[in-house]
Amino acid sequence: MSIGEVLALLQGEFPDVTISKIRFLESEGLIEPERSPSGFRKFTYMHVEQLRFILTEQRDHYLPLRVIKDKMADELGRPRALPEAKEVRFSRAELLEASGLDDETLTELEDYGLLAPVARRYDEDALKVARSVGALARYGLHARHLRAVKAAAEREAGLVEQTVAPILKRRAPGAIGEADEAARHLSGQLLDLHAALLRTAVRSFLGG
Repeated sequence: MSIGEVLALLQGEFPDVTISKIRFLESEGLIEPERSPSGFRKFTYMHVEQLRFILTEQRDHYLPLRVIKDKMADELGRPRALPEAKEVRFSRAELLEASGLDDETLTELEDYGLLAPVARRYDEDALKVARSVGALARYGLHARHLRAVKAAAEREAGLVEQTVAPILKRRAPGAIGEADEAARHLSGQLLDLHAALLRTAVRSFLGG
């Protein structure tokens, strides 16, 4: 995550937190985000968990940072790093080249909400979507036909959100990591279920 995305996750619970505050806590050695080759900070849910702990201790117990740092080491230990998606970012031209799509088709995908750039860059999932759409186009299926697929994915994501919401509401140390792990597991199970149901439905109309 970027520092702005971290800020967005924390501001609901800590309205006074700012980017400058996060950078200050980094300068004091309480968090240690990695850096991209271009120098941008790269945060994980582990860092969000640490920041939540620090800000809670400051707000509720008025502890100095030195004491919070020691307490965080005792209570959180060395938080288990969560698996991160491979960070791949494509420009529009790179995505078109890698996927084999033309610019008009990519624009259509964006218009129908099947993919969207972030800060004018596309991630690895966007490439998978683009390649899948390119393959489906050979059968006459285009972006406008795939709105039902997108709607189904959003409904399944809603089930995941509904299931992990009670974990996040606890706001306890480790809650974000626990919710992330649960969401990953649920997503995998739903994908397996979806694939099995689709295969069954296809077999039924083929007479299998």
